[in-house]
Amino acid sequence: MTGKPSRKSVLLILGPTASGKTQVAARVAARAGAEVISADARAIYQGLEIGTARPPEEVLRRVPHHLIGILPPTEGYDAARFRADCERLVEEIHARGHRAIVVGGSTLYVRAITQGLFPGPAADRALRRRLASRPLAELYQKLRRVDPQAAARIRPQDRVRIVRALEVYYLTGRPISDHWGRERPFPWPLVKVGLKLKRDELLRRIESRLERMFSLGLVEEARRLWELGLPPDAPAAHTIGYRELFEFFSGKCSLEDAKRRILANTKAYARRQLAFFRREPGVHWIDVTGRSPEEVGEEVFRLWLSGPPGGQYLSEEKGV
Repeated sequence: MTGKPSRKSVLLILGPTASGKTQVAARVAARAGAEVISADARAIYQGLEIGTARPPEEVLRRVPHHLIGILPPTEGYDAARFRADCERLVEEIHARGHRAIVVGGSTLYVRAITQGLFPGPAADRALRRRLASRPLAELYQKLRRVDPQAAARIRPQDRVRIVRALEVYYLTGRPISDHWGRERPFPWPLVKVGLKLKRDELLRRIESRLERMFSLGLVEEARRLWELGLPPDAPAAHTIGYRELFEFFSGKCSLEDAKRRILANTKAYARRQLAFFRREPGVHWIDVTGRSPEEVGEEVFRLWLSGPPGGQYLSEEKGV
């Protein structure tokens, strides 16, 4: 491979939960001599292995992965930190002579690299903790008063974005919508590939994966987190699969009710991901219904090989 590292294209694989992103990314990475950067807002935490469908150890040994299982479940992490870490990791990966693949379905993290971030204030843990203690409906009404433009774009159920918008307002004295349009672009060309499935197949995969998580010990994993006495703003307390089981542990519902809620919430999350990603420009969508990770991985590799408009292409040399 030739050229300056800053001009090497970065592959971004996105798609809804259970669409097979992890397996495809591992196949492409092995084919291209690449390293994988996770854009999963929950896989970065320790102790959430089963519920976040973390790549198996065999894959992690074979293909270098980053931003997986590196933080305690109580530590805050946000899109701004992800963007900074992602840029640092891409630089380091390129310096090693490798390529970088970003893979994940966390919409804010994807937006942080595709649309950029404005130079806003860093997260304030104490302020976030106070906001997290308030009812969500109250926070949304406050946002409607101080920043109606942001409230019109943020779903009333999206606690993360509502809290961030209010945090920016309180820390800067200006609504977050005033900062929109001043985002800093990602330093490298992006080749964006989206994985999609027929609706019935996606729902089947979600149901099958949930059964597998329960058989692997999701309840026991969640109970270990519950017994830590996590604070209310801890990420695990708001993660699908754990928050429903926390309600079971506290006697608010039965285990079957918790399981039904996990399934319903996961399906709703997949729908929101798809709606978000469909608005992302420049994505090459691949229907992976009925196709193997090997077959899809080869197609994604070839798309990456062709490169983004104006970007540096992958080279056929050295097997990439």
